[in-house]
Amino acid sequence: MNLSFNVDRASGYKAKPQIIRILSEDWVLTNSYCPRCGYYRLQKFRNNRPVADFCCRVCSEEFELKSKFEKLTNTIIDGAYSKMIERINSKNNPNFFFLTYTRNWSVNDFFIIPKQFFTEEIILKRSPLPPTARRAGWIGCNIDIAKVPESGKVYLVKQSKIIDRKIVKQSFNKTLFLREKSIDAKGWLLDIMKCVDEIKSDVFKLDEIYNFENKLKLKYPNNNFIKDKIRQQLQILRDNGIIEFVGRGKYRKLKPEIH
Repeated sequence: MNLSFNVDRASGYKAKPQIIRILSEDWVLTNSYCPRCGYYRLQKFRNNRPVADFCCRVCSEEFELKSKFEKLTNTIIDGAYSKMIERINSKNNPNFFFLTYTRNWSVNDFFIIPKQFFTEEIILKRSPLPPTARRAGWIGCNIDIAKVPESGKVYLVKQSKIIDRKIVKQSFNKTLFLREKSIDAKGWLLDIMKCVDEIKSDVFKLDEIYNFENKLKLKYPNNNFIKDKIRQQLQILRDNGIIEFVGRGKYRKLKPEIH
């Protein structure tokens, strides 16, 4: 994997957004691969296709690319709100690549958020464009990646360091079980995964998760058995290798080792 953009690809272009789009998409096509099946090359969709930019010809995963200079903020500007909501609720909703680059046109971070982590909760609706705008009334959206659990951020490149392809594939496939869950069931699992993330140590006690009971009660006011639900979700996360039960009410977060 070559972390440098091929700047010659954008020769003749002057508009910066167009240059960034051309260079970043070319880099993905030349250097990236499918994080699910490991196929060595992605295929580009036609321009202006709603949401998705790339697909894998082997496993049919779809990918949208977002690029930004230097660092990503927690809120990422995206396109039409209605199209995004429609796609994330469909069976072929896309995974999202996020890429940051340096002044020297080199990739700094490149990671993917698998589609099973996209819920309506992380899609923020923007205000409609004013009547004076060319597209008056059009409603865009933002993606709030701060609401995504850490297990949902799979790095292919982190701080200019290329991550082992086997680890990327393992990390991506580790959470595929979420795709089989209903919207409500997945929502509970994602909430507990975020609670686990908020605990700083890798080994934590059940009582530490119980500390989030009031917060979860606000979100699920009709559930009178929050602690029971917490234990149920921890068991599912344990069975799927997200956490490990180490005995006496203690759990350990399981993370792939980055070489």
